Amino acid sequence: MINIQILFTFKFLYDIINGNFDKGCFMGLDAEDFIISLLAPEEIWGVNKLEPLKNFGLYTRVTDLCVLTGAKVFEGQGPIGLDGCWVYTTEICGRNVTAISPDQKVTTGNQSDNSGVIRPILNCKQDVFKKITSGAYYIGVGVKEVEFGCYPDCAVDWNLQLELENEFKWNGLTSSGRQFSKADYPPVIWKEYEYKGSQYVRVESNANTSIFTLSNGEIYSNGDYVWLKVLPIRWLVDEESQTLICKAGLISGIAVTPASSSIYSFSYSDIQYFLKIVFLPELLKNISLLGNKVVDSHPEKKEEPLPSKTKKSRNPYGFSMSNVSEEDIIRGCIESNLSVFLHGPSSEGKSARVKQIDPDCEIIYLRNASPESLNGKSVYNQTTGEMIDVKPTWLIRLEEKCKKEPNKKHILFFDEITNALPSIQGIAFNIVLDKEVNGKWKLPDNARIVAAGNEMKDSLSANQLAEPLFNRFAHVYIKTTTESWLKWASENDIHPAIYSYIAYKKGEALRSKYDGKKPNADPRKWEMASKMLYSTQNPQMLRSLIGEDITREFVEFCNQRVITIEDVVNENYTDKDIEELNTSERYATTMGLSQVDETNLEKVREFVSKIGAEFTSMFDLLWTHNDEARLEKIAELNASNEQAKMLIKGGKLK
Repeated sequence: MINIQILFTFKFLYDIINGNFDKGCFMGLDAEDFIISLLAPEEIWGVNKLEPLKNFGLYTRVTDLCVLTGAKVFEGQGPIGLDGCWVYTTEICGRNVTAISPDQKVTTGNQSDNSGVIRPILNCKQDVFKKITSGAYYIGVGVKEVEFGCYPDCAVDWNLQLELENEFKWNGLTSSGRQFSKADYPPVIWKEYEYKGSQYVRVESNANTSIFTLSNGEIYSNGDYVWLKVLPIRWLVDEESQTLICKAGLISGIAVTPASSSIYSFSYSDIQYFLKIVFLPELLKNISLLGNKVVDSHPEKKEEPLPSKTKKSRNPYGFSMSNVSEEDIIRGCIESNLSVFLHGPSSEGKSARVKQIDPDCEIIYLRNASPESLNGKSVYNQTTGEMIDVKPTWLIRLEEKCKKEPNKKHILFFDEITNALPSIQGIAFNIVLDKEVNGKWKLPDNARIVAAGNEMKDSLSANQLAEPLFNRFAHVYIKTTTESWLKWASENDIHPAIYSYIAYKKGEALRSKYDGKKPNADPRKWEMASKMLYSTQNPQMLRSLIGEDITREFVEFCNQRVITIEDVVNENYTDKDIEELNTSERYATTMGLSQVDETNLEKVREFVSKIGAEFTSMFDLLWTHNDEARLEKIAELNASNEQAKMLIKGGKLK
């Protein structure tokens, strides 16, 4: 089983691509100023019970984010009904973990179960504790509360859900620059957006049950996208131990340790790793980006928001309202036996998307088609004196595929349909309309039609698609993003030099303007460039594909001062050599070191960690290349390194 540490290499790569990675202190606070953990049983029920819990009790509010990330909710067992969950503690006994039950008593759960909620506590250095709690306020006799940081919390009402979703899809929402992450495979990252003075995140549901109700009273199902408001995190203040106790369960869906683990210690658990390596740095970084103020931050507010018991009657058919990708729509059309048209400029990967669904699809390039190649032809039989109708060769091939695999949908792909002559478009229209060729031969029942073409503004040779033909298709508009291209590149053996360069440029070099005079860069050209680079090992060759300017910059990127594998293995470098590397040189160094064999992996990876955490993450992604055995190897190294750090440090801050 892949350990959680390796999963977050992808998170850090995401940060690199989006320019989110930050180092150092946050608002004068550093992660080293805190020990983050969960409540221990002796702090809850024992003689060392924390003072705020004596007066406030053990009630733990369940946020909507907890429900959406897999918390098991026990209806009617909490103080308010739909809010009872079991809450993890730090105590692990063999395969079991001690937890707080919905009725606030001791319970146990399997340590590989991920349906409990995480309620963090922060033990602070004295000066830091004073700084944070200077704005604390009383919420009851002997109980102080403070707002510190923020986190996705409650679902907004239905009207605002629709408003935010429409803005997100059609107009684009403004990113605040902050994000929240959850350990998962692949890792889940929620970007924060600003809208009319408030902050929100968009969360895809992965709840413990298929149908459920959130605090806004709306019924949802798994796969739905839900907009949550980002609210301040409220902490109970324990002045004696200088500890902040989170009032709510913030997130769920993370097991204490994997089922395959033989380590029965919370210090080495996946939850502790998440809290220390992901949650705490992100908490402090988010404070540094926008400050600790968020809308609806009201110190005078005494009561927690409670779930509504009113269930609305919207969506009586139980539809999933989740957002869908371009590929989802294409697959949906194919399953529904609807013809679908893919729009977009050349090189956006329209053909690649079709081949991902059906690698053996039957492709007809309509720009070069003739009436006979599409419709077949009639041949005179001298023996009988009759005309014989001959099927077109593409139809014969399609029938053979469909007959050989009757349970599989096979695609008939009309490519470059907008570049075809109107007469050829007319023949294609008859095939699309009637699922029939030349009025004689029906397409097989398991054949499906997909077409693609360029817009007139993107191609000088494109023709307007006739209205009757246009109206016979569902339409999908293709646009390749930097993030999606890098994901595709990591799965399709794109040369690591190209991968690193595109990541370093944050996508600026993925495309360049086409003027019809010089080569320009686009996603398809970079794929061709990768093949050229593997074959010739000379980046100067790429100017015939991506143009002089980008090639020159790419060559400079590849031809920088770097520390090589041989330098690292033979320790032929100094700390000063590392310090003098600029950002671009660090990318180039990491790219070269990612070619190391397994024998020298540990030594080289340890060196990369000196360059920076973001480069370690990039190294891991390039070296593993989605290979399961290599992913496991990196997970082992991460686990051993983290254990070593915890053994060296140990204990609570004083």
